[in-house]
Amino acid sequence: MTRSILQFALKFGLSILSIVLMTAFLFILRNGLNASTVALLYLIPVLFVTTLGGLWPGVLAAFSAFLAYNYFFIKPYSTFAIHDTRDLVALLIFLILAVFISQLVGRTRTGLADAVARESETIHLYQFSLELAGVNSLDEVASAIARKIAETMQAARLEIALQPIIGNTPFRLSIPPDNQVGGKPELIIPLETVRAFLGEIRIWLEGRQLTSAELRLLQAFAAQGSLALERTALSLNQAQARVLEENDRLKSILLSSVSHEFRTPLATIKAAITGLLANDIPWEAPERTDLLMAVDEEADYLNYLVGNLLDMTRIESGALKPKQQWNVLSEIVEGVAARLHRQLEKFRLAIEIPDDFPLLPVDYLQMEQVFTNLLNNSVKYAPPGSLIQISASVQEPQALIRVVNQGPQLEPDHLERIFDKFFRVTEPERVSGTGLGLSICKGIVEAHGGQIWAENVPGGVSFNFTIPLMLEGKLPPLIEAENV
Repeated sequence: MTRSILQFALKFGLSILSIVLMTAFLFILRNGLNASTVALLYLIPVLFVTTLGGLWPGVLAAFSAFLAYNYFFIKPYSTFAIHDTRDLVALLIFLILAVFISQLVGRTRTGLADAVARESETIHLYQFSLELAGVNSLDEVASAIARKIAETMQAARLEIALQPIIGNTPFRLSIPPDNQVGGKPELIIPLETVRAFLGEIRIWLEGRQLTSAELRLLQAFAAQGSLALERTALSLNQAQARVLEENDRLKSILLSSVSHEFRTPLATIKAAITGLLANDIPWEAPERTDLLMAVDEEADYLNYLVGNLLDMTRIESGALKPKQQWNVLSEIVEGVAARLHRQLEKFRLAIEIPDDFPLLPVDYLQMEQVFTNLLNNSVKYAPPGSLIQISASVQEPQALIRVVNQGPQLEPDHLERIFDKFFRVTEPERVSGTGLGLSICKGIVEAHGGQIWAENVPGGVSFNFTIPLMLEGKLPPLIEAENV
């Protein structure tokens, strides 16, 4: 308030001072100047004051010039009395002209100031819209509103308070965060749209008054921020709805797949146990051994299905952390082949891993799961009697492993999607499985720092994956020995 009064006094003081200085200058030259010239010269300080100070200081300068012109340059001098009618007319014309010019210049200056203010508002709003376009959460939108207002307004304290919007928690932000300014805020701007009240902007000014331009800009920020808050909230709500819908879809697929897959081995186990309990089969009979082997195999298959489900859960939660140690790849592959001998007995399995192949930094059990899933996939899709080939080669700084089967080739758009959860290239009725095997392979390989992909090869399909040869910056022991 004091600052405004001081500025007001300075403008009017400048008005009087400029007329005084011009009068002193003209008084010195009074004998060599005629009245018309003096009148024209008096317009100079009027224009000057109006340009710098505005309309009302210009009007004051015009009246001051009128009085000085009459007192010092219209005969009789040193009096406001006018004896000649022509002088009275000239004086009145000067007064009208001076006031008119001051008003004209003042309005032009005001219009220019308004245009500059509008341009500044437009720039601020444009920058604000760009800033809001790059945020994706309600907290970020509120922070952007607070930062922009703090940059534009000189406030002692600024606070943004948001209501719980579409299920979100309340949010409050204060700038500066540790400010101790107390009392009630001098200005409260609501954040609201036609749909709902979203929150409010609280501003502490400590006695300072906002100009009409600042208040208009502040309201524009609030309106634009409210729309951004509502848009972000609706977008988040829509995204959450899509996630829930996708989760429901995946749960339905999983339940359908698991119930279908579990029913077959459970039925086999139930039939075998029923036969064993009938006491019609002697203990030494081969049939009893066959039934026990069937129970054992189907129990292993159930354990495999449950293991896949648990692995997928760990992968999606980010809890799958490989315990990487140096392991022999051929031992892993041969162990998996031995365990799956009954599934592989109708196929020709070729393992082509060089004897000098380096140790790999892998989690033994997880890598077993990768080969188990890839071999089970080959058994499902490749025709009986066909060749399944496992090979490995060194392509520093990584190892390349390939599992090739002679099953039907994949459509080009299936080569990437085949590693998605529950994706199958054939109908579920024709090929058993939960549709998680290849997705689990991808999660395990990527957790080891490698990549996995499928490609069509002549006569079949190849599943390729890479594993880095280095563990914590060290090469395999065998390679280090050779380099020495």
